[in-house]
This record gives sequence, C-alpha cells and structure tokens, in this order.
Amino acid sequence: MAARKGLGRGLGSLISDRQAPIASPPPNNTDEEMTSHENARSRVTDLPVEQIVRNPRQPRQTFREDSLSELANSIREHGVLQPLMVREKPDGMYELIAGERRLRAAGLAGLEVVPVTLVEATDLQSLEIAIIENLQREDLNPIEEAEGYRELAAEFKLTQEEIAKRVSRSRAAVANALRLLTLPDEVRALLKEKHISTGHAKALLGMTIPQEQIILARRIVSEDLSVRTTEKFVKRHGDIPTKPRATKPDLPKDFLRDLTAKLHQHFGTSVRLAPCKTFANGKKRKGFIEIDFFSNDDLERVLSVMGIDLAED
Repeated sequence: MAARKGLGRGLGSLISDRQAPIASPPPNNTDEEMTSHENARSRVTDLPVEQIVRNPRQPRQTFREDSLSELANSIREHGVLQPLMVREKPDGMYELIAGERRLRAAGLAGLEVVPVTLVEATDLQSLEIAIIENLQREDLNPIEEAEGYRELAAEFKLTQEEIAKRVSRSRAAVANALRLLTLPDEVRALLKEKHISTGHAKALLGMTIPQEQIILARRIVSEDLSVRTTEKFVKRHGDIPTKPRATKPDLPKDFLRDLTAKLHQHFGTSVRLAPCKTFANGKKRKGFIEIDFFSNDDLERVLSVMGIDLAED
C-alpha cells in the first residue's frame, strides 16, 4: 500500500540516514524545521524474525487476513522489498517500530530472516515514528487514525495544528477525526468495522444524546441508510432557531433527559421530546413528541407499543 503523499517534517526528521527511507522526505527543510530527532542514526541489516518483538503501542490494531495473504504471496516471490524499522532493546531483542504488516506477512511466507533499518531512537521517537508511519497508510481505519492523533497529543503535548503539520493534514481534518472518539463505544465499533462510514459518523456527531446516536447508527446498518438521509434526519432533529427568543422550558433539563431516555427504551427507537416553553412576555409555546419509524412494519410495532390495534373497527 503506497504511503500518502506529503510526509511533513515528523518522520523525515527522525532519520538522518536516507538510504532506505519509509517515505520520501520533504524538500527544502529549513533550519527552523529541524528538530533534535535528526540526531537519530540508522543502518540497514538483516535480522532473524524470532529476534523481533512487536511494539505494544502499535497504533494499528486491525489487519485484514486477505490483504496479509496477498502480501505474503508477494514476499514469497520477491522478498521483503522495504526494510522494517526496529530499535535494539537492552535484552538483545529488537523492538519493531514500523512495518508490522510486513512482519506478519513475512511470518506467513515462512521467512526466517528479514531486512531491517536499525534505528537508535528514544521511546518518544519510536512512538512518533510508529504513529506517523501508520497514519500515512490509506487503509488505517478512522478510529485508529483518531487514536493515533490522540496519542501524539497526549505523549508529545502537540496541538492540533502541530499534529496536522507532522502528518500533512489540515487542522480541520485532525479536529474532525478526534471528534469521532466522542461517539459511544458501540458506534465507534461500527465505524471501525466499516458497518457505517465516516460520513455517517460525522452526521451522528450532530446529535447530543448518546442513546440517540446508538439507535440511529443501528438503523443506518439495518436499513442501509445513506449519508445524505442520515444528515437530513439529524438536521431535522437538531434545528435551532437562528435568533432564539428568551424562553424558559417548563420541564427541568435533568427530568427531560431522564424522560427522553425512558421513551427511547420504551419504544425502541429515537424519540424527540420538546417541552412547552414560556416566553418572557408570559406567552407559551407548545411542546411536542416525535417518535421515529423506518418502515411500515416498524410503524405497526410502535403503534402496538402505544396500544393501538389497526385491526379494530
């Protein structure tokens, strides 16, 4: 899988030996762009597979079996064309920094020895290389990508702008990716497993109640809802007047939240409950309840829960 174009300064500045780079370094680095990481040294050699231990902080957690099998077949025929990156551990073993997919495929191909770029790197340098190398892969799923950004921010105290420069993304792209981590666990799992798309997930962020996000995500899967349909649904339920007048809701927020959750559970679908509101002049605005359904069968189910029998005269 080809790396994304535009390396940024992060990975390129970590390795001074450019004989076997992971990706092309950025052109015309200025003195201001150089960091202390440039002092890391590297050399290419061969190592037994059994001496290489995997990085416990590897950002990528998902490896497709069919893709690994294809790579293993290629390695059997052509060998490992791009060296793995490792660093020596005090116990004489070598910790993998970048190239776990190649290492796994080499094992499937039956290789006992693989080419590596041996790097002298600190723990933080090793982590940065591993994260950035993985973030540049096209098949990294959105949640793993977001977790990589979060790791960079947490370990290196980097701002979103600094992260964006290191991975050659816009700051908005980094910010939007990190927002995905605020979704409920179930929704993140659906996104990670590609049951819903990133577009669906971004639309779900427009909903403020986690249970609503979960229910709609389930509907996206079961009803094969498009991103556009999902966006329309969220917009319809999240419209806010452009110039709201001063009002006071007749129901406390905590009570409204608990009641909405009970309605979700009772009807098994998204429910929007808006209380009556009192304006500053004493006038009232009516409240309403919206109960969502996605098919005629679903409507009959909801009506049955409400005690309405369509068969009755």
